Amino acid sequence: MLWPLAIGAAYSPSSRRVVRKMLDMAQVSDNDLVYDLGSGDGRIVIEAAQRYQARGVGVEADPLRVMWSWLRITRLGLKPQVKIIWGNLFHQDISRATVVVLFLWGRTNDKLKDKLQQELEPGTRIVSYVWKFKGWDPVKVDRKDRIYLYIVD
Repeated sequence: MLWPLAIGAAYSPSSRRVVRKMLDMAQVSDNDLVYDLGSGDGRIVIEAAQRYQARGVGVEADPLRVMWSWLRITRLGLKPQVKIIWGNLFHQDISRATVVVLFLWGRTNDKLKDKLQQELEPGTRIVSYVWKFKGWDPVKVDRKDRIYLYIVD
């Protein structure tokens, strides 16, 4: 599907080890609502629900990956905790998120900065895999795996 590429990311699934590192770095708990922008097959929001008992919302532009995610969520019995939205991540209301996870492209992160600053409450954790946000200083960095944690002021 070319639509996700036009929005700003290609499907490139993160390993389970990296997913756990991202969620651990954000100190996800059962009190959190984790948004994964560009959720692919839903592995991050599924892991957040299964391992940390958090609620999760994935936003994905590729309808086939949305269907695959929905099937996995249903099969795992996670529908009360996890949902996947088919749509453009730039057009979704993310204001309820306590944690936002991203594995997009650098230029996509930079286009998202205003949205994140305007919609997210102070204290919301943002975890970005591989790509930093230009002009933002991460509060925690895993240099080996290139995971960056930011906290909204």
